[in-house]
Amino acid sequence: MTTTLITGANKGLGRETARRLVEAGHDVWIGARDAAAGRAAADALGARFVQLDVTDDASVAAAVQAVRAAGGGLDVLVNNAGIAGATKSVPETTVDDLAAVYETNVFGIVRVTQAFLPLLEASQNPVIVNVSSGLGSMTLTNDPERVEGSFTTVAYPSSKAAVTMLTSQYARALPRFRVNAADPGYTATDLNGHSGPQTVTEGTDAIVALAQVGADGPTNTVVDRDGNVPW
Repeated sequence: MTTTLITGANKGLGRETARRLVEAGHDVWIGARDAAAGRAAADALGARFVQLDVTDDASVAAAVQAVRAAGGGLDVLVNNAGIAGATKSVPETTVDDLAAVYETNVFGIVRVTQAFLPLLEASQNPVIVNVSSGLGSMTLTNDPERVEGSFTTVAYPSSKAAVTMLTSQYARALPRFRVNAADPGYTATDLNGHSGPQTVTEGTDAIVALAQVGADGPTNTVVDRDGNVPW
């Protein structure tokens, strides 16, 4: 059985990804900073729970020990946890604004990935899925016909551009792994005040597909539910 860990999985895209992967036969760990919410989600979905704050070294280290102690190893890591940050104009955005967003969206991925690498390396088919965004694409954000082109902010889009590049560098450094990024698209979640036109099921199509790629599957790609996303 494939064992999968999803960060930020107590709600939204993370929870729906967990639901769908449990349905697909994965042994899923729901990683969540909020223990009560995480346990409730895991109980409801038939998954396991591990307390995991991607911004905290000790929390991540404890999560690694919990997963290792369970004895099932780890085959798939879905780096889903993310925050939008403060809504400010470009001239108003400060270094502190960026630091808060990067701590979760960028440094959190590095912290969790590095910590879980030994478990993933023991898998016969190690897979990493990073949840990025079309808002991190220069092509899409400069296209006035795309919804991504209607947003002009600094912190969140630049953090997702960094996620895409992290994906590429990990893919190049770990050739036995399948490392890809998923763009959920504009999906109704707490992140955007449920303003997105897509359902969470539609928003997780790419994530779920990438979490199930085989050893001969794609790596170093960015995709949404319709196909490749331009960088």
